Amino acid sequence: MRVLRAVSLFAVLSGALTCAGCGSYLLPASGPNSIVVRSGDTWNGPPYGLVKLTPQVVKILQEFGPRSLSATFGDHRPPPEITFGIGDVVSVTVFEAAAGGLFIPAEASVRPGNFVTLPNQAVDAKGFISIPYAGLVPAAGKTPAQVEKEIVDRIKNRAIEPQAVVALVTAYSSLITVIGEINSTFTTSPTGRLPANPSGERIVDVLARAGGLRDQMQDMWVVLDRQGRRASVPFGSLIYEPGNNIWAWPGDTIYVYREPQSYLVFGATGGQGQFGFTGGNASSAWRVTLAEGVAAATGLLDFSADPGSVFLYRREPRELAEKLGVDCSKMDGPNVPVVYSVSFVDPAGYFLAQQVQLHDKDIIFAANAQSLEVTKFAAFFAALTSVPQNVVTLGASIETWRILP
Repeated sequence: MRVLRAVSLFAVLSGALTCAGCGSYLLPASGPNSIVVRSGDTWNGPPYGLVKLTPQVVKILQEFGPRSLSATFGDHRPPPEITFGIGDVVSVTVFEAAAGGLFIPAEASVRPGNFVTLPNQAVDAKGFISIPYAGLVPAAGKTPAQVEKEIVDRIKNRAIEPQAVVALVTAYSSLITVIGEINSTFTTSPTGRLPANPSGERIVDVLARAGGLRDQMQDMWVVLDRQGRRASVPFGSLIYEPGNNIWAWPGDTIYVYREPQSYLVFGATGGQGQFGFTGGNASSAWRVTLAEGVAAATGLLDFSADPGSVFLYRREPRELAEKLGVDCSKMDGPNVPVVYSVSFVDPAGYFLAQQVQLHDKDIIFAANAQSLEVTKFAAFFAALTSVPQNVVTLGASIETWRILP
C-alpha cells in the first residue's frame, strides 16, 4: 500500500511539474496522463463527459447505434402493386365475342382475330386515357385490372361480350432512381432510372440490375430516400445483415457513394496514426470494434502502457450522452464530447471492447502507466542535479591539471 501511495505521489508531482504553463508539458509525453483525463478538466478545449464502459453502457450504445434501413423504414412488406401514373405510356386491346359488334366489323373474316389494338397513349396530366365509345377513362393511381374493368363497364351495353387488356408500355412514374458509384458500363438505363419490377425487388437486386457497384464493397455506403425519410448504411450491412436488404418501392432514390472510414490511435500503443476500417476480410471493411482497433495498432506497449487506462474519444448525440449520465448543461450543440474509459486489466474489459463499434473519426488513446511518469521525472531530476556536479568535477580536473605541471 505504501508503495502504491508513493507511486501515486510521484505521478502527481511529476504531472504538476510537467504542466509548465497552460496547455504545455515540461517532460516529454505522448498525451495526457490518465489522472488528467479522469479529472474531466480541460485547459482550452470544450468540456467533456467521462463514461466508464460497463455492460449497461454497452447496451445503451447498441440501442442508439447507427440507424439501419429496417429500423428507419419499418414496413417490411413487399412493395404495393404498381399503378399507372401521369406520363406512363399504356396500350389497350379490346376483344369481342363475335363480329359485327362495336369494334369488330361484320366482315371479320378478312382480318385476323376478334380484337382491336388501340394506338399507345400516355396518361394525360389529369390522369385519364381516351378510349373510343368509352370516353375519358381514369387511369392514374389504378392498376391494369381496374382500368380494364372500367373500360368493359362503359362499353358492355354496346359491344358483344367485350373484354379489355391494358398493359404498361413505358413507365415514367413507377421508377427507382439509382445514382452514384454504379457501373454504368453494364447498366440497363443510362439515366439511372429503372422501372420498378412488378414482382418486387430488394435493394441489392435493384443495384445489380442498375449495373452493380463500380468498385468492391469496401468503403461503399448506400443511402435510401423514400417519402421524405432517409437512411444510410454501409453496403456490407446489406450483405452480412440481411434484415437491412429491404424491399425497394417505386419512387425510391438509392445513392451509392464511397467514403473511407477511419479512426486515430495515440498513446502507448505499438502503432500510432490513422487506420482505415478496411481489413483483410470483407466483413471488417464496414465494421470495426474497439478491441479490433487496438489490435490493429499492434496492441498496448508492455513496457509503458497502463492497460487500465484506455480511452475512446467521440462526439455523441445529446440525447445519448444524457442517457449515459453525462451532465450536458455546460455543453452546447446537438453533439457533445464523450470519453469512454475501458480497463484491460479486468479480463471482462476485452469482452466489452468487442461489443463497442467504432465510428468514423473516433480517437483511441492509451495512457502511459504512472510508474513511467515517475521514471521520466527521476531521469529529469537526475539531469538537473548532474549539472552542478559536473561543474565541480570539471573545476577539480582543471585545478589538478594546473597544479601537476
